[in-house]
Amino acid sequence: MRNRTECEKKEPETVAYRSREELAKVAKELKDASPSEILRWGTEQFGSSLALACSFGYEDVALVHLLMDIRPETDIFYLDTDLLFPETYQTRDRLAEKYGISFIRVSPRYSIEEQANRWGEKLWERDPNTCCMLRKVEPLKRFLSGYSAWCTGIRREQSPTRVNTEVVEWDDNLKMVKLNPLAFWKESQVWDLIHAHGIPYNPMHDRMYPSIGCMPCTRKVMPGEDPRSGRWAGTAKTECGLHNRSSQGRKRSTVRHPGERKNSDQEGIQ
Repeated sequence: MRNRTECEKKEPETVAYRSREELAKVAKELKDASPSEILRWGTEQFGSSLALACSFGYEDVALVHLLMDIRPETDIFYLDTDLLFPETYQTRDRLAEKYGISFIRVSPRYSIEEQANRWGEKLWERDPNTCCMLRKVEPLKRFLSGYSAWCTGIRREQSPTRVNTEVVEWDDNLKMVKLNPLAFWKESQVWDLIHAHGIPYNPMHDRMYPSIGCMPCTRKVMPGEDPRSGRWAGTAKTECGLHNRSSQGRKRSTVRHPGERKNSDQEGIQ
C-alpha cells in the first residue's frame, strides 16, 4: 500500500467550532470513557475534518488500530522530517500492510541541504527549537489548516509538560479542537492492547527507546530516567513544539523566512 502525500488529502467537511466551555464539558463527560469511545465521539463530530497524527510510536500505533474499527477512512498523517530512523519507516510499512491503509506524508518546506544553506549545518545541534519549528511545527500547521480537529497519542504520565492534558481540548497553538484519547491511560494499558492484538510497533522500543523522534536528537533512556529524557538530551528542550500548552492570548513564536513578512496570528475561540 503506497503512502499518500499531503497534496492528496481529502476536502474537509464544514464543521461548527465548539466553545471552550462546551469542550471542557465534553472532556469531563468523556474523562472515564475508553479511547475507542473518545475516538468514536471525534469521528461522529468531525467526520473527514478530523485527522490522526502518527509518529509510529507505541501510543500512536495503538490509536491506528482502534481507529480501524471506527472510521478507517480517517486521514492519518506523519511528519517526515527526513531525519527519522529506518525502524520508523519500517513500522509505517508494516502498519500499512496489516491494515491496508495509506499514510499521508507531510514534509518540511526545505530539504536538509536547503535548511543548511539558509540556517547553517546541523541546526538541530545549535538551535533545536528552530529546527523543530522548520521540520515539524510549520509543516503540521500547514497541513492541519484544512481540518477542524486533530487526534494525538499523548498521555498525562509521559512528562510534566503533559500532566494537564484532557481527552478533548482546544489547541491554542493551532486554533482547533484536539483529541487525546489515551490521556489518562498508563503505559502498561497501551502495551497490553498492542500485544493482545498483534499491533506492529517500532522495535526500538525494545531497545530502551521509549520516545522516538529524529535520529540526531534521540538517545536511549537508562533505567530510572524520565521516559522522554532521551529527547534533546543535554539541552533544556523537552517538547518539539507540537504539544506546547500556551496561555490564552499568548503569542506563538514563529520562524521568519528570508523575504517573508510576519503575519499576525488568527484569533481563536473564546
